[in-house]
Amino acid sequence: MSVNKVILIGNVGKDPDIRYFEANRAAANFTLATTERAHKGANDQIIPERTEWHNIVVRGGLVQVVEKYVHKGSKLYIEGKIRSRTYVDRENQNRFVTEILVDELELLSRREPRDTAPPTTPSATSESHSQTTTPPTPQPSPPTSTHHSSPHNRHNSWTPSIT
Repeated sequence: MSVNKVILIGNVGKDPDIRYFEANRAAANFTLATTERAHKGANDQIIPERTEWHNIVVRGGLVQVVEKYVHKGSKLYIEGKIRSRTYVDRENQNRFVTEILVDELELLSRREPRDTAPPTTPSATSESHSQTTTPPTPQPSPPTSTHHSSPHNRHNSWTPSIT
């Protein structure tokens, strides 16, 4: 048995990059910073603050929430899994990247909508598709919020309800 599960609470480092694909599918990419506070270690040794940057990938119905509410500085709770992949860049160099594929996302900061393109229709899969140049036709949005009780919902956070 094995487990690939990541839980992060952090701040968004840049506005999400939303990309549209065939069949009304979309993906959102952004960075998330998590910071460990400075503290004293063994023998009163001071261990400085440390910030890690994570590459976040959101697919399916959660892209609507990211597109509407997530912006630079937003505080998020994220559950997902680690994925590592390689690709060849424009200079024909092999690159290695580690990403967090989001399964759950909660907004921990205020939910202020940002000015964006119309939301996409939710999708149940996380498959990659070739990119198209025009966004899909806007579809009616399903209900996107519901309050529920969970162990990590202590701060009256909000979780989208995707059906």
